[in-house]
Amino acid sequence: MRIAVAGAGAVGRSVAQELVGYGHKVLVIEKEFDRYQPATVPGAEWLWADACEIASLEEAEFQICDVAIAATGDDKANLAMALLAKTEFGIGRVVARINEASNEWLFTEAWGVDVAVSTPLAIVAAIEGAIDVGHLIRLMALGRESRGDLGQRATNVAKFTLPEDSPLVAQQVRDLAMPRDSALVTVVRGNRLIIPEPHDVLRAGDEMLFVAASGVEEHIEAMVQGTRRLE
Repeated sequence: MRIAVAGAGAVGRSVAQELVGYGHKVLVIEKEFDRYQPATVPGAEWLWADACEIASLEEAEFQICDVAIAATGDDKANLAMALLAKTEFGIGRVVARINEASNEWLFTEAWGVDVAVSTPLAIVAAIEGAIDVGHLIRLMALGRESRGDLGQRATNVAKFTLPEDSPLVAQQVRDLAMPRDSALVTVVRGNRLIIPEPHDVLRAGDEMLFVAASGVEEHIEAMVQGTRRLE
């Protein structure tokens, strides 16, 4: 798979190095000369250019990329590249980094973004997940909401850590009243990762990872907190 990564800062280099390690063909695009350092990710192809300019992307043969990742430290640049990648070059999957949490609402299909990853929100989620037991924490969005004829909703990943007083403690997974368009995908118990089976019994302290359509998280939180039973 050929993947383009725009931005050779710490985040972009780290992403590029991981992708190279997985065996992908990676192109790193960086416009700032002091960050143009091919030796930092020697397994990638490098291009000194502006990823927000069509001419640069044409030089990079953007049209043959399977995935484009906008990983610069500038939200405006990431949105501009995402839009060009999707509308001008028909990239099938566009991932964009959000630097300012207040800009999250912009990172949608309208700007060509398929998956948005918020660095500040991810850090906040990690902190909340560690100290705020008993509340549903949204970790990331897997897809963006569509306003087309199909009315497709975004899909989110969320985590809930079971407190000792949760009504789900000692319940079997089969008894969960999961709302539609949602699934319990994993349970982390200490250092053990559990793929939940119907007969598995939940315990206090379990970290439950859910995948759910947009708007369903509040129903999941109501279920795990016992404030409402959903059929």
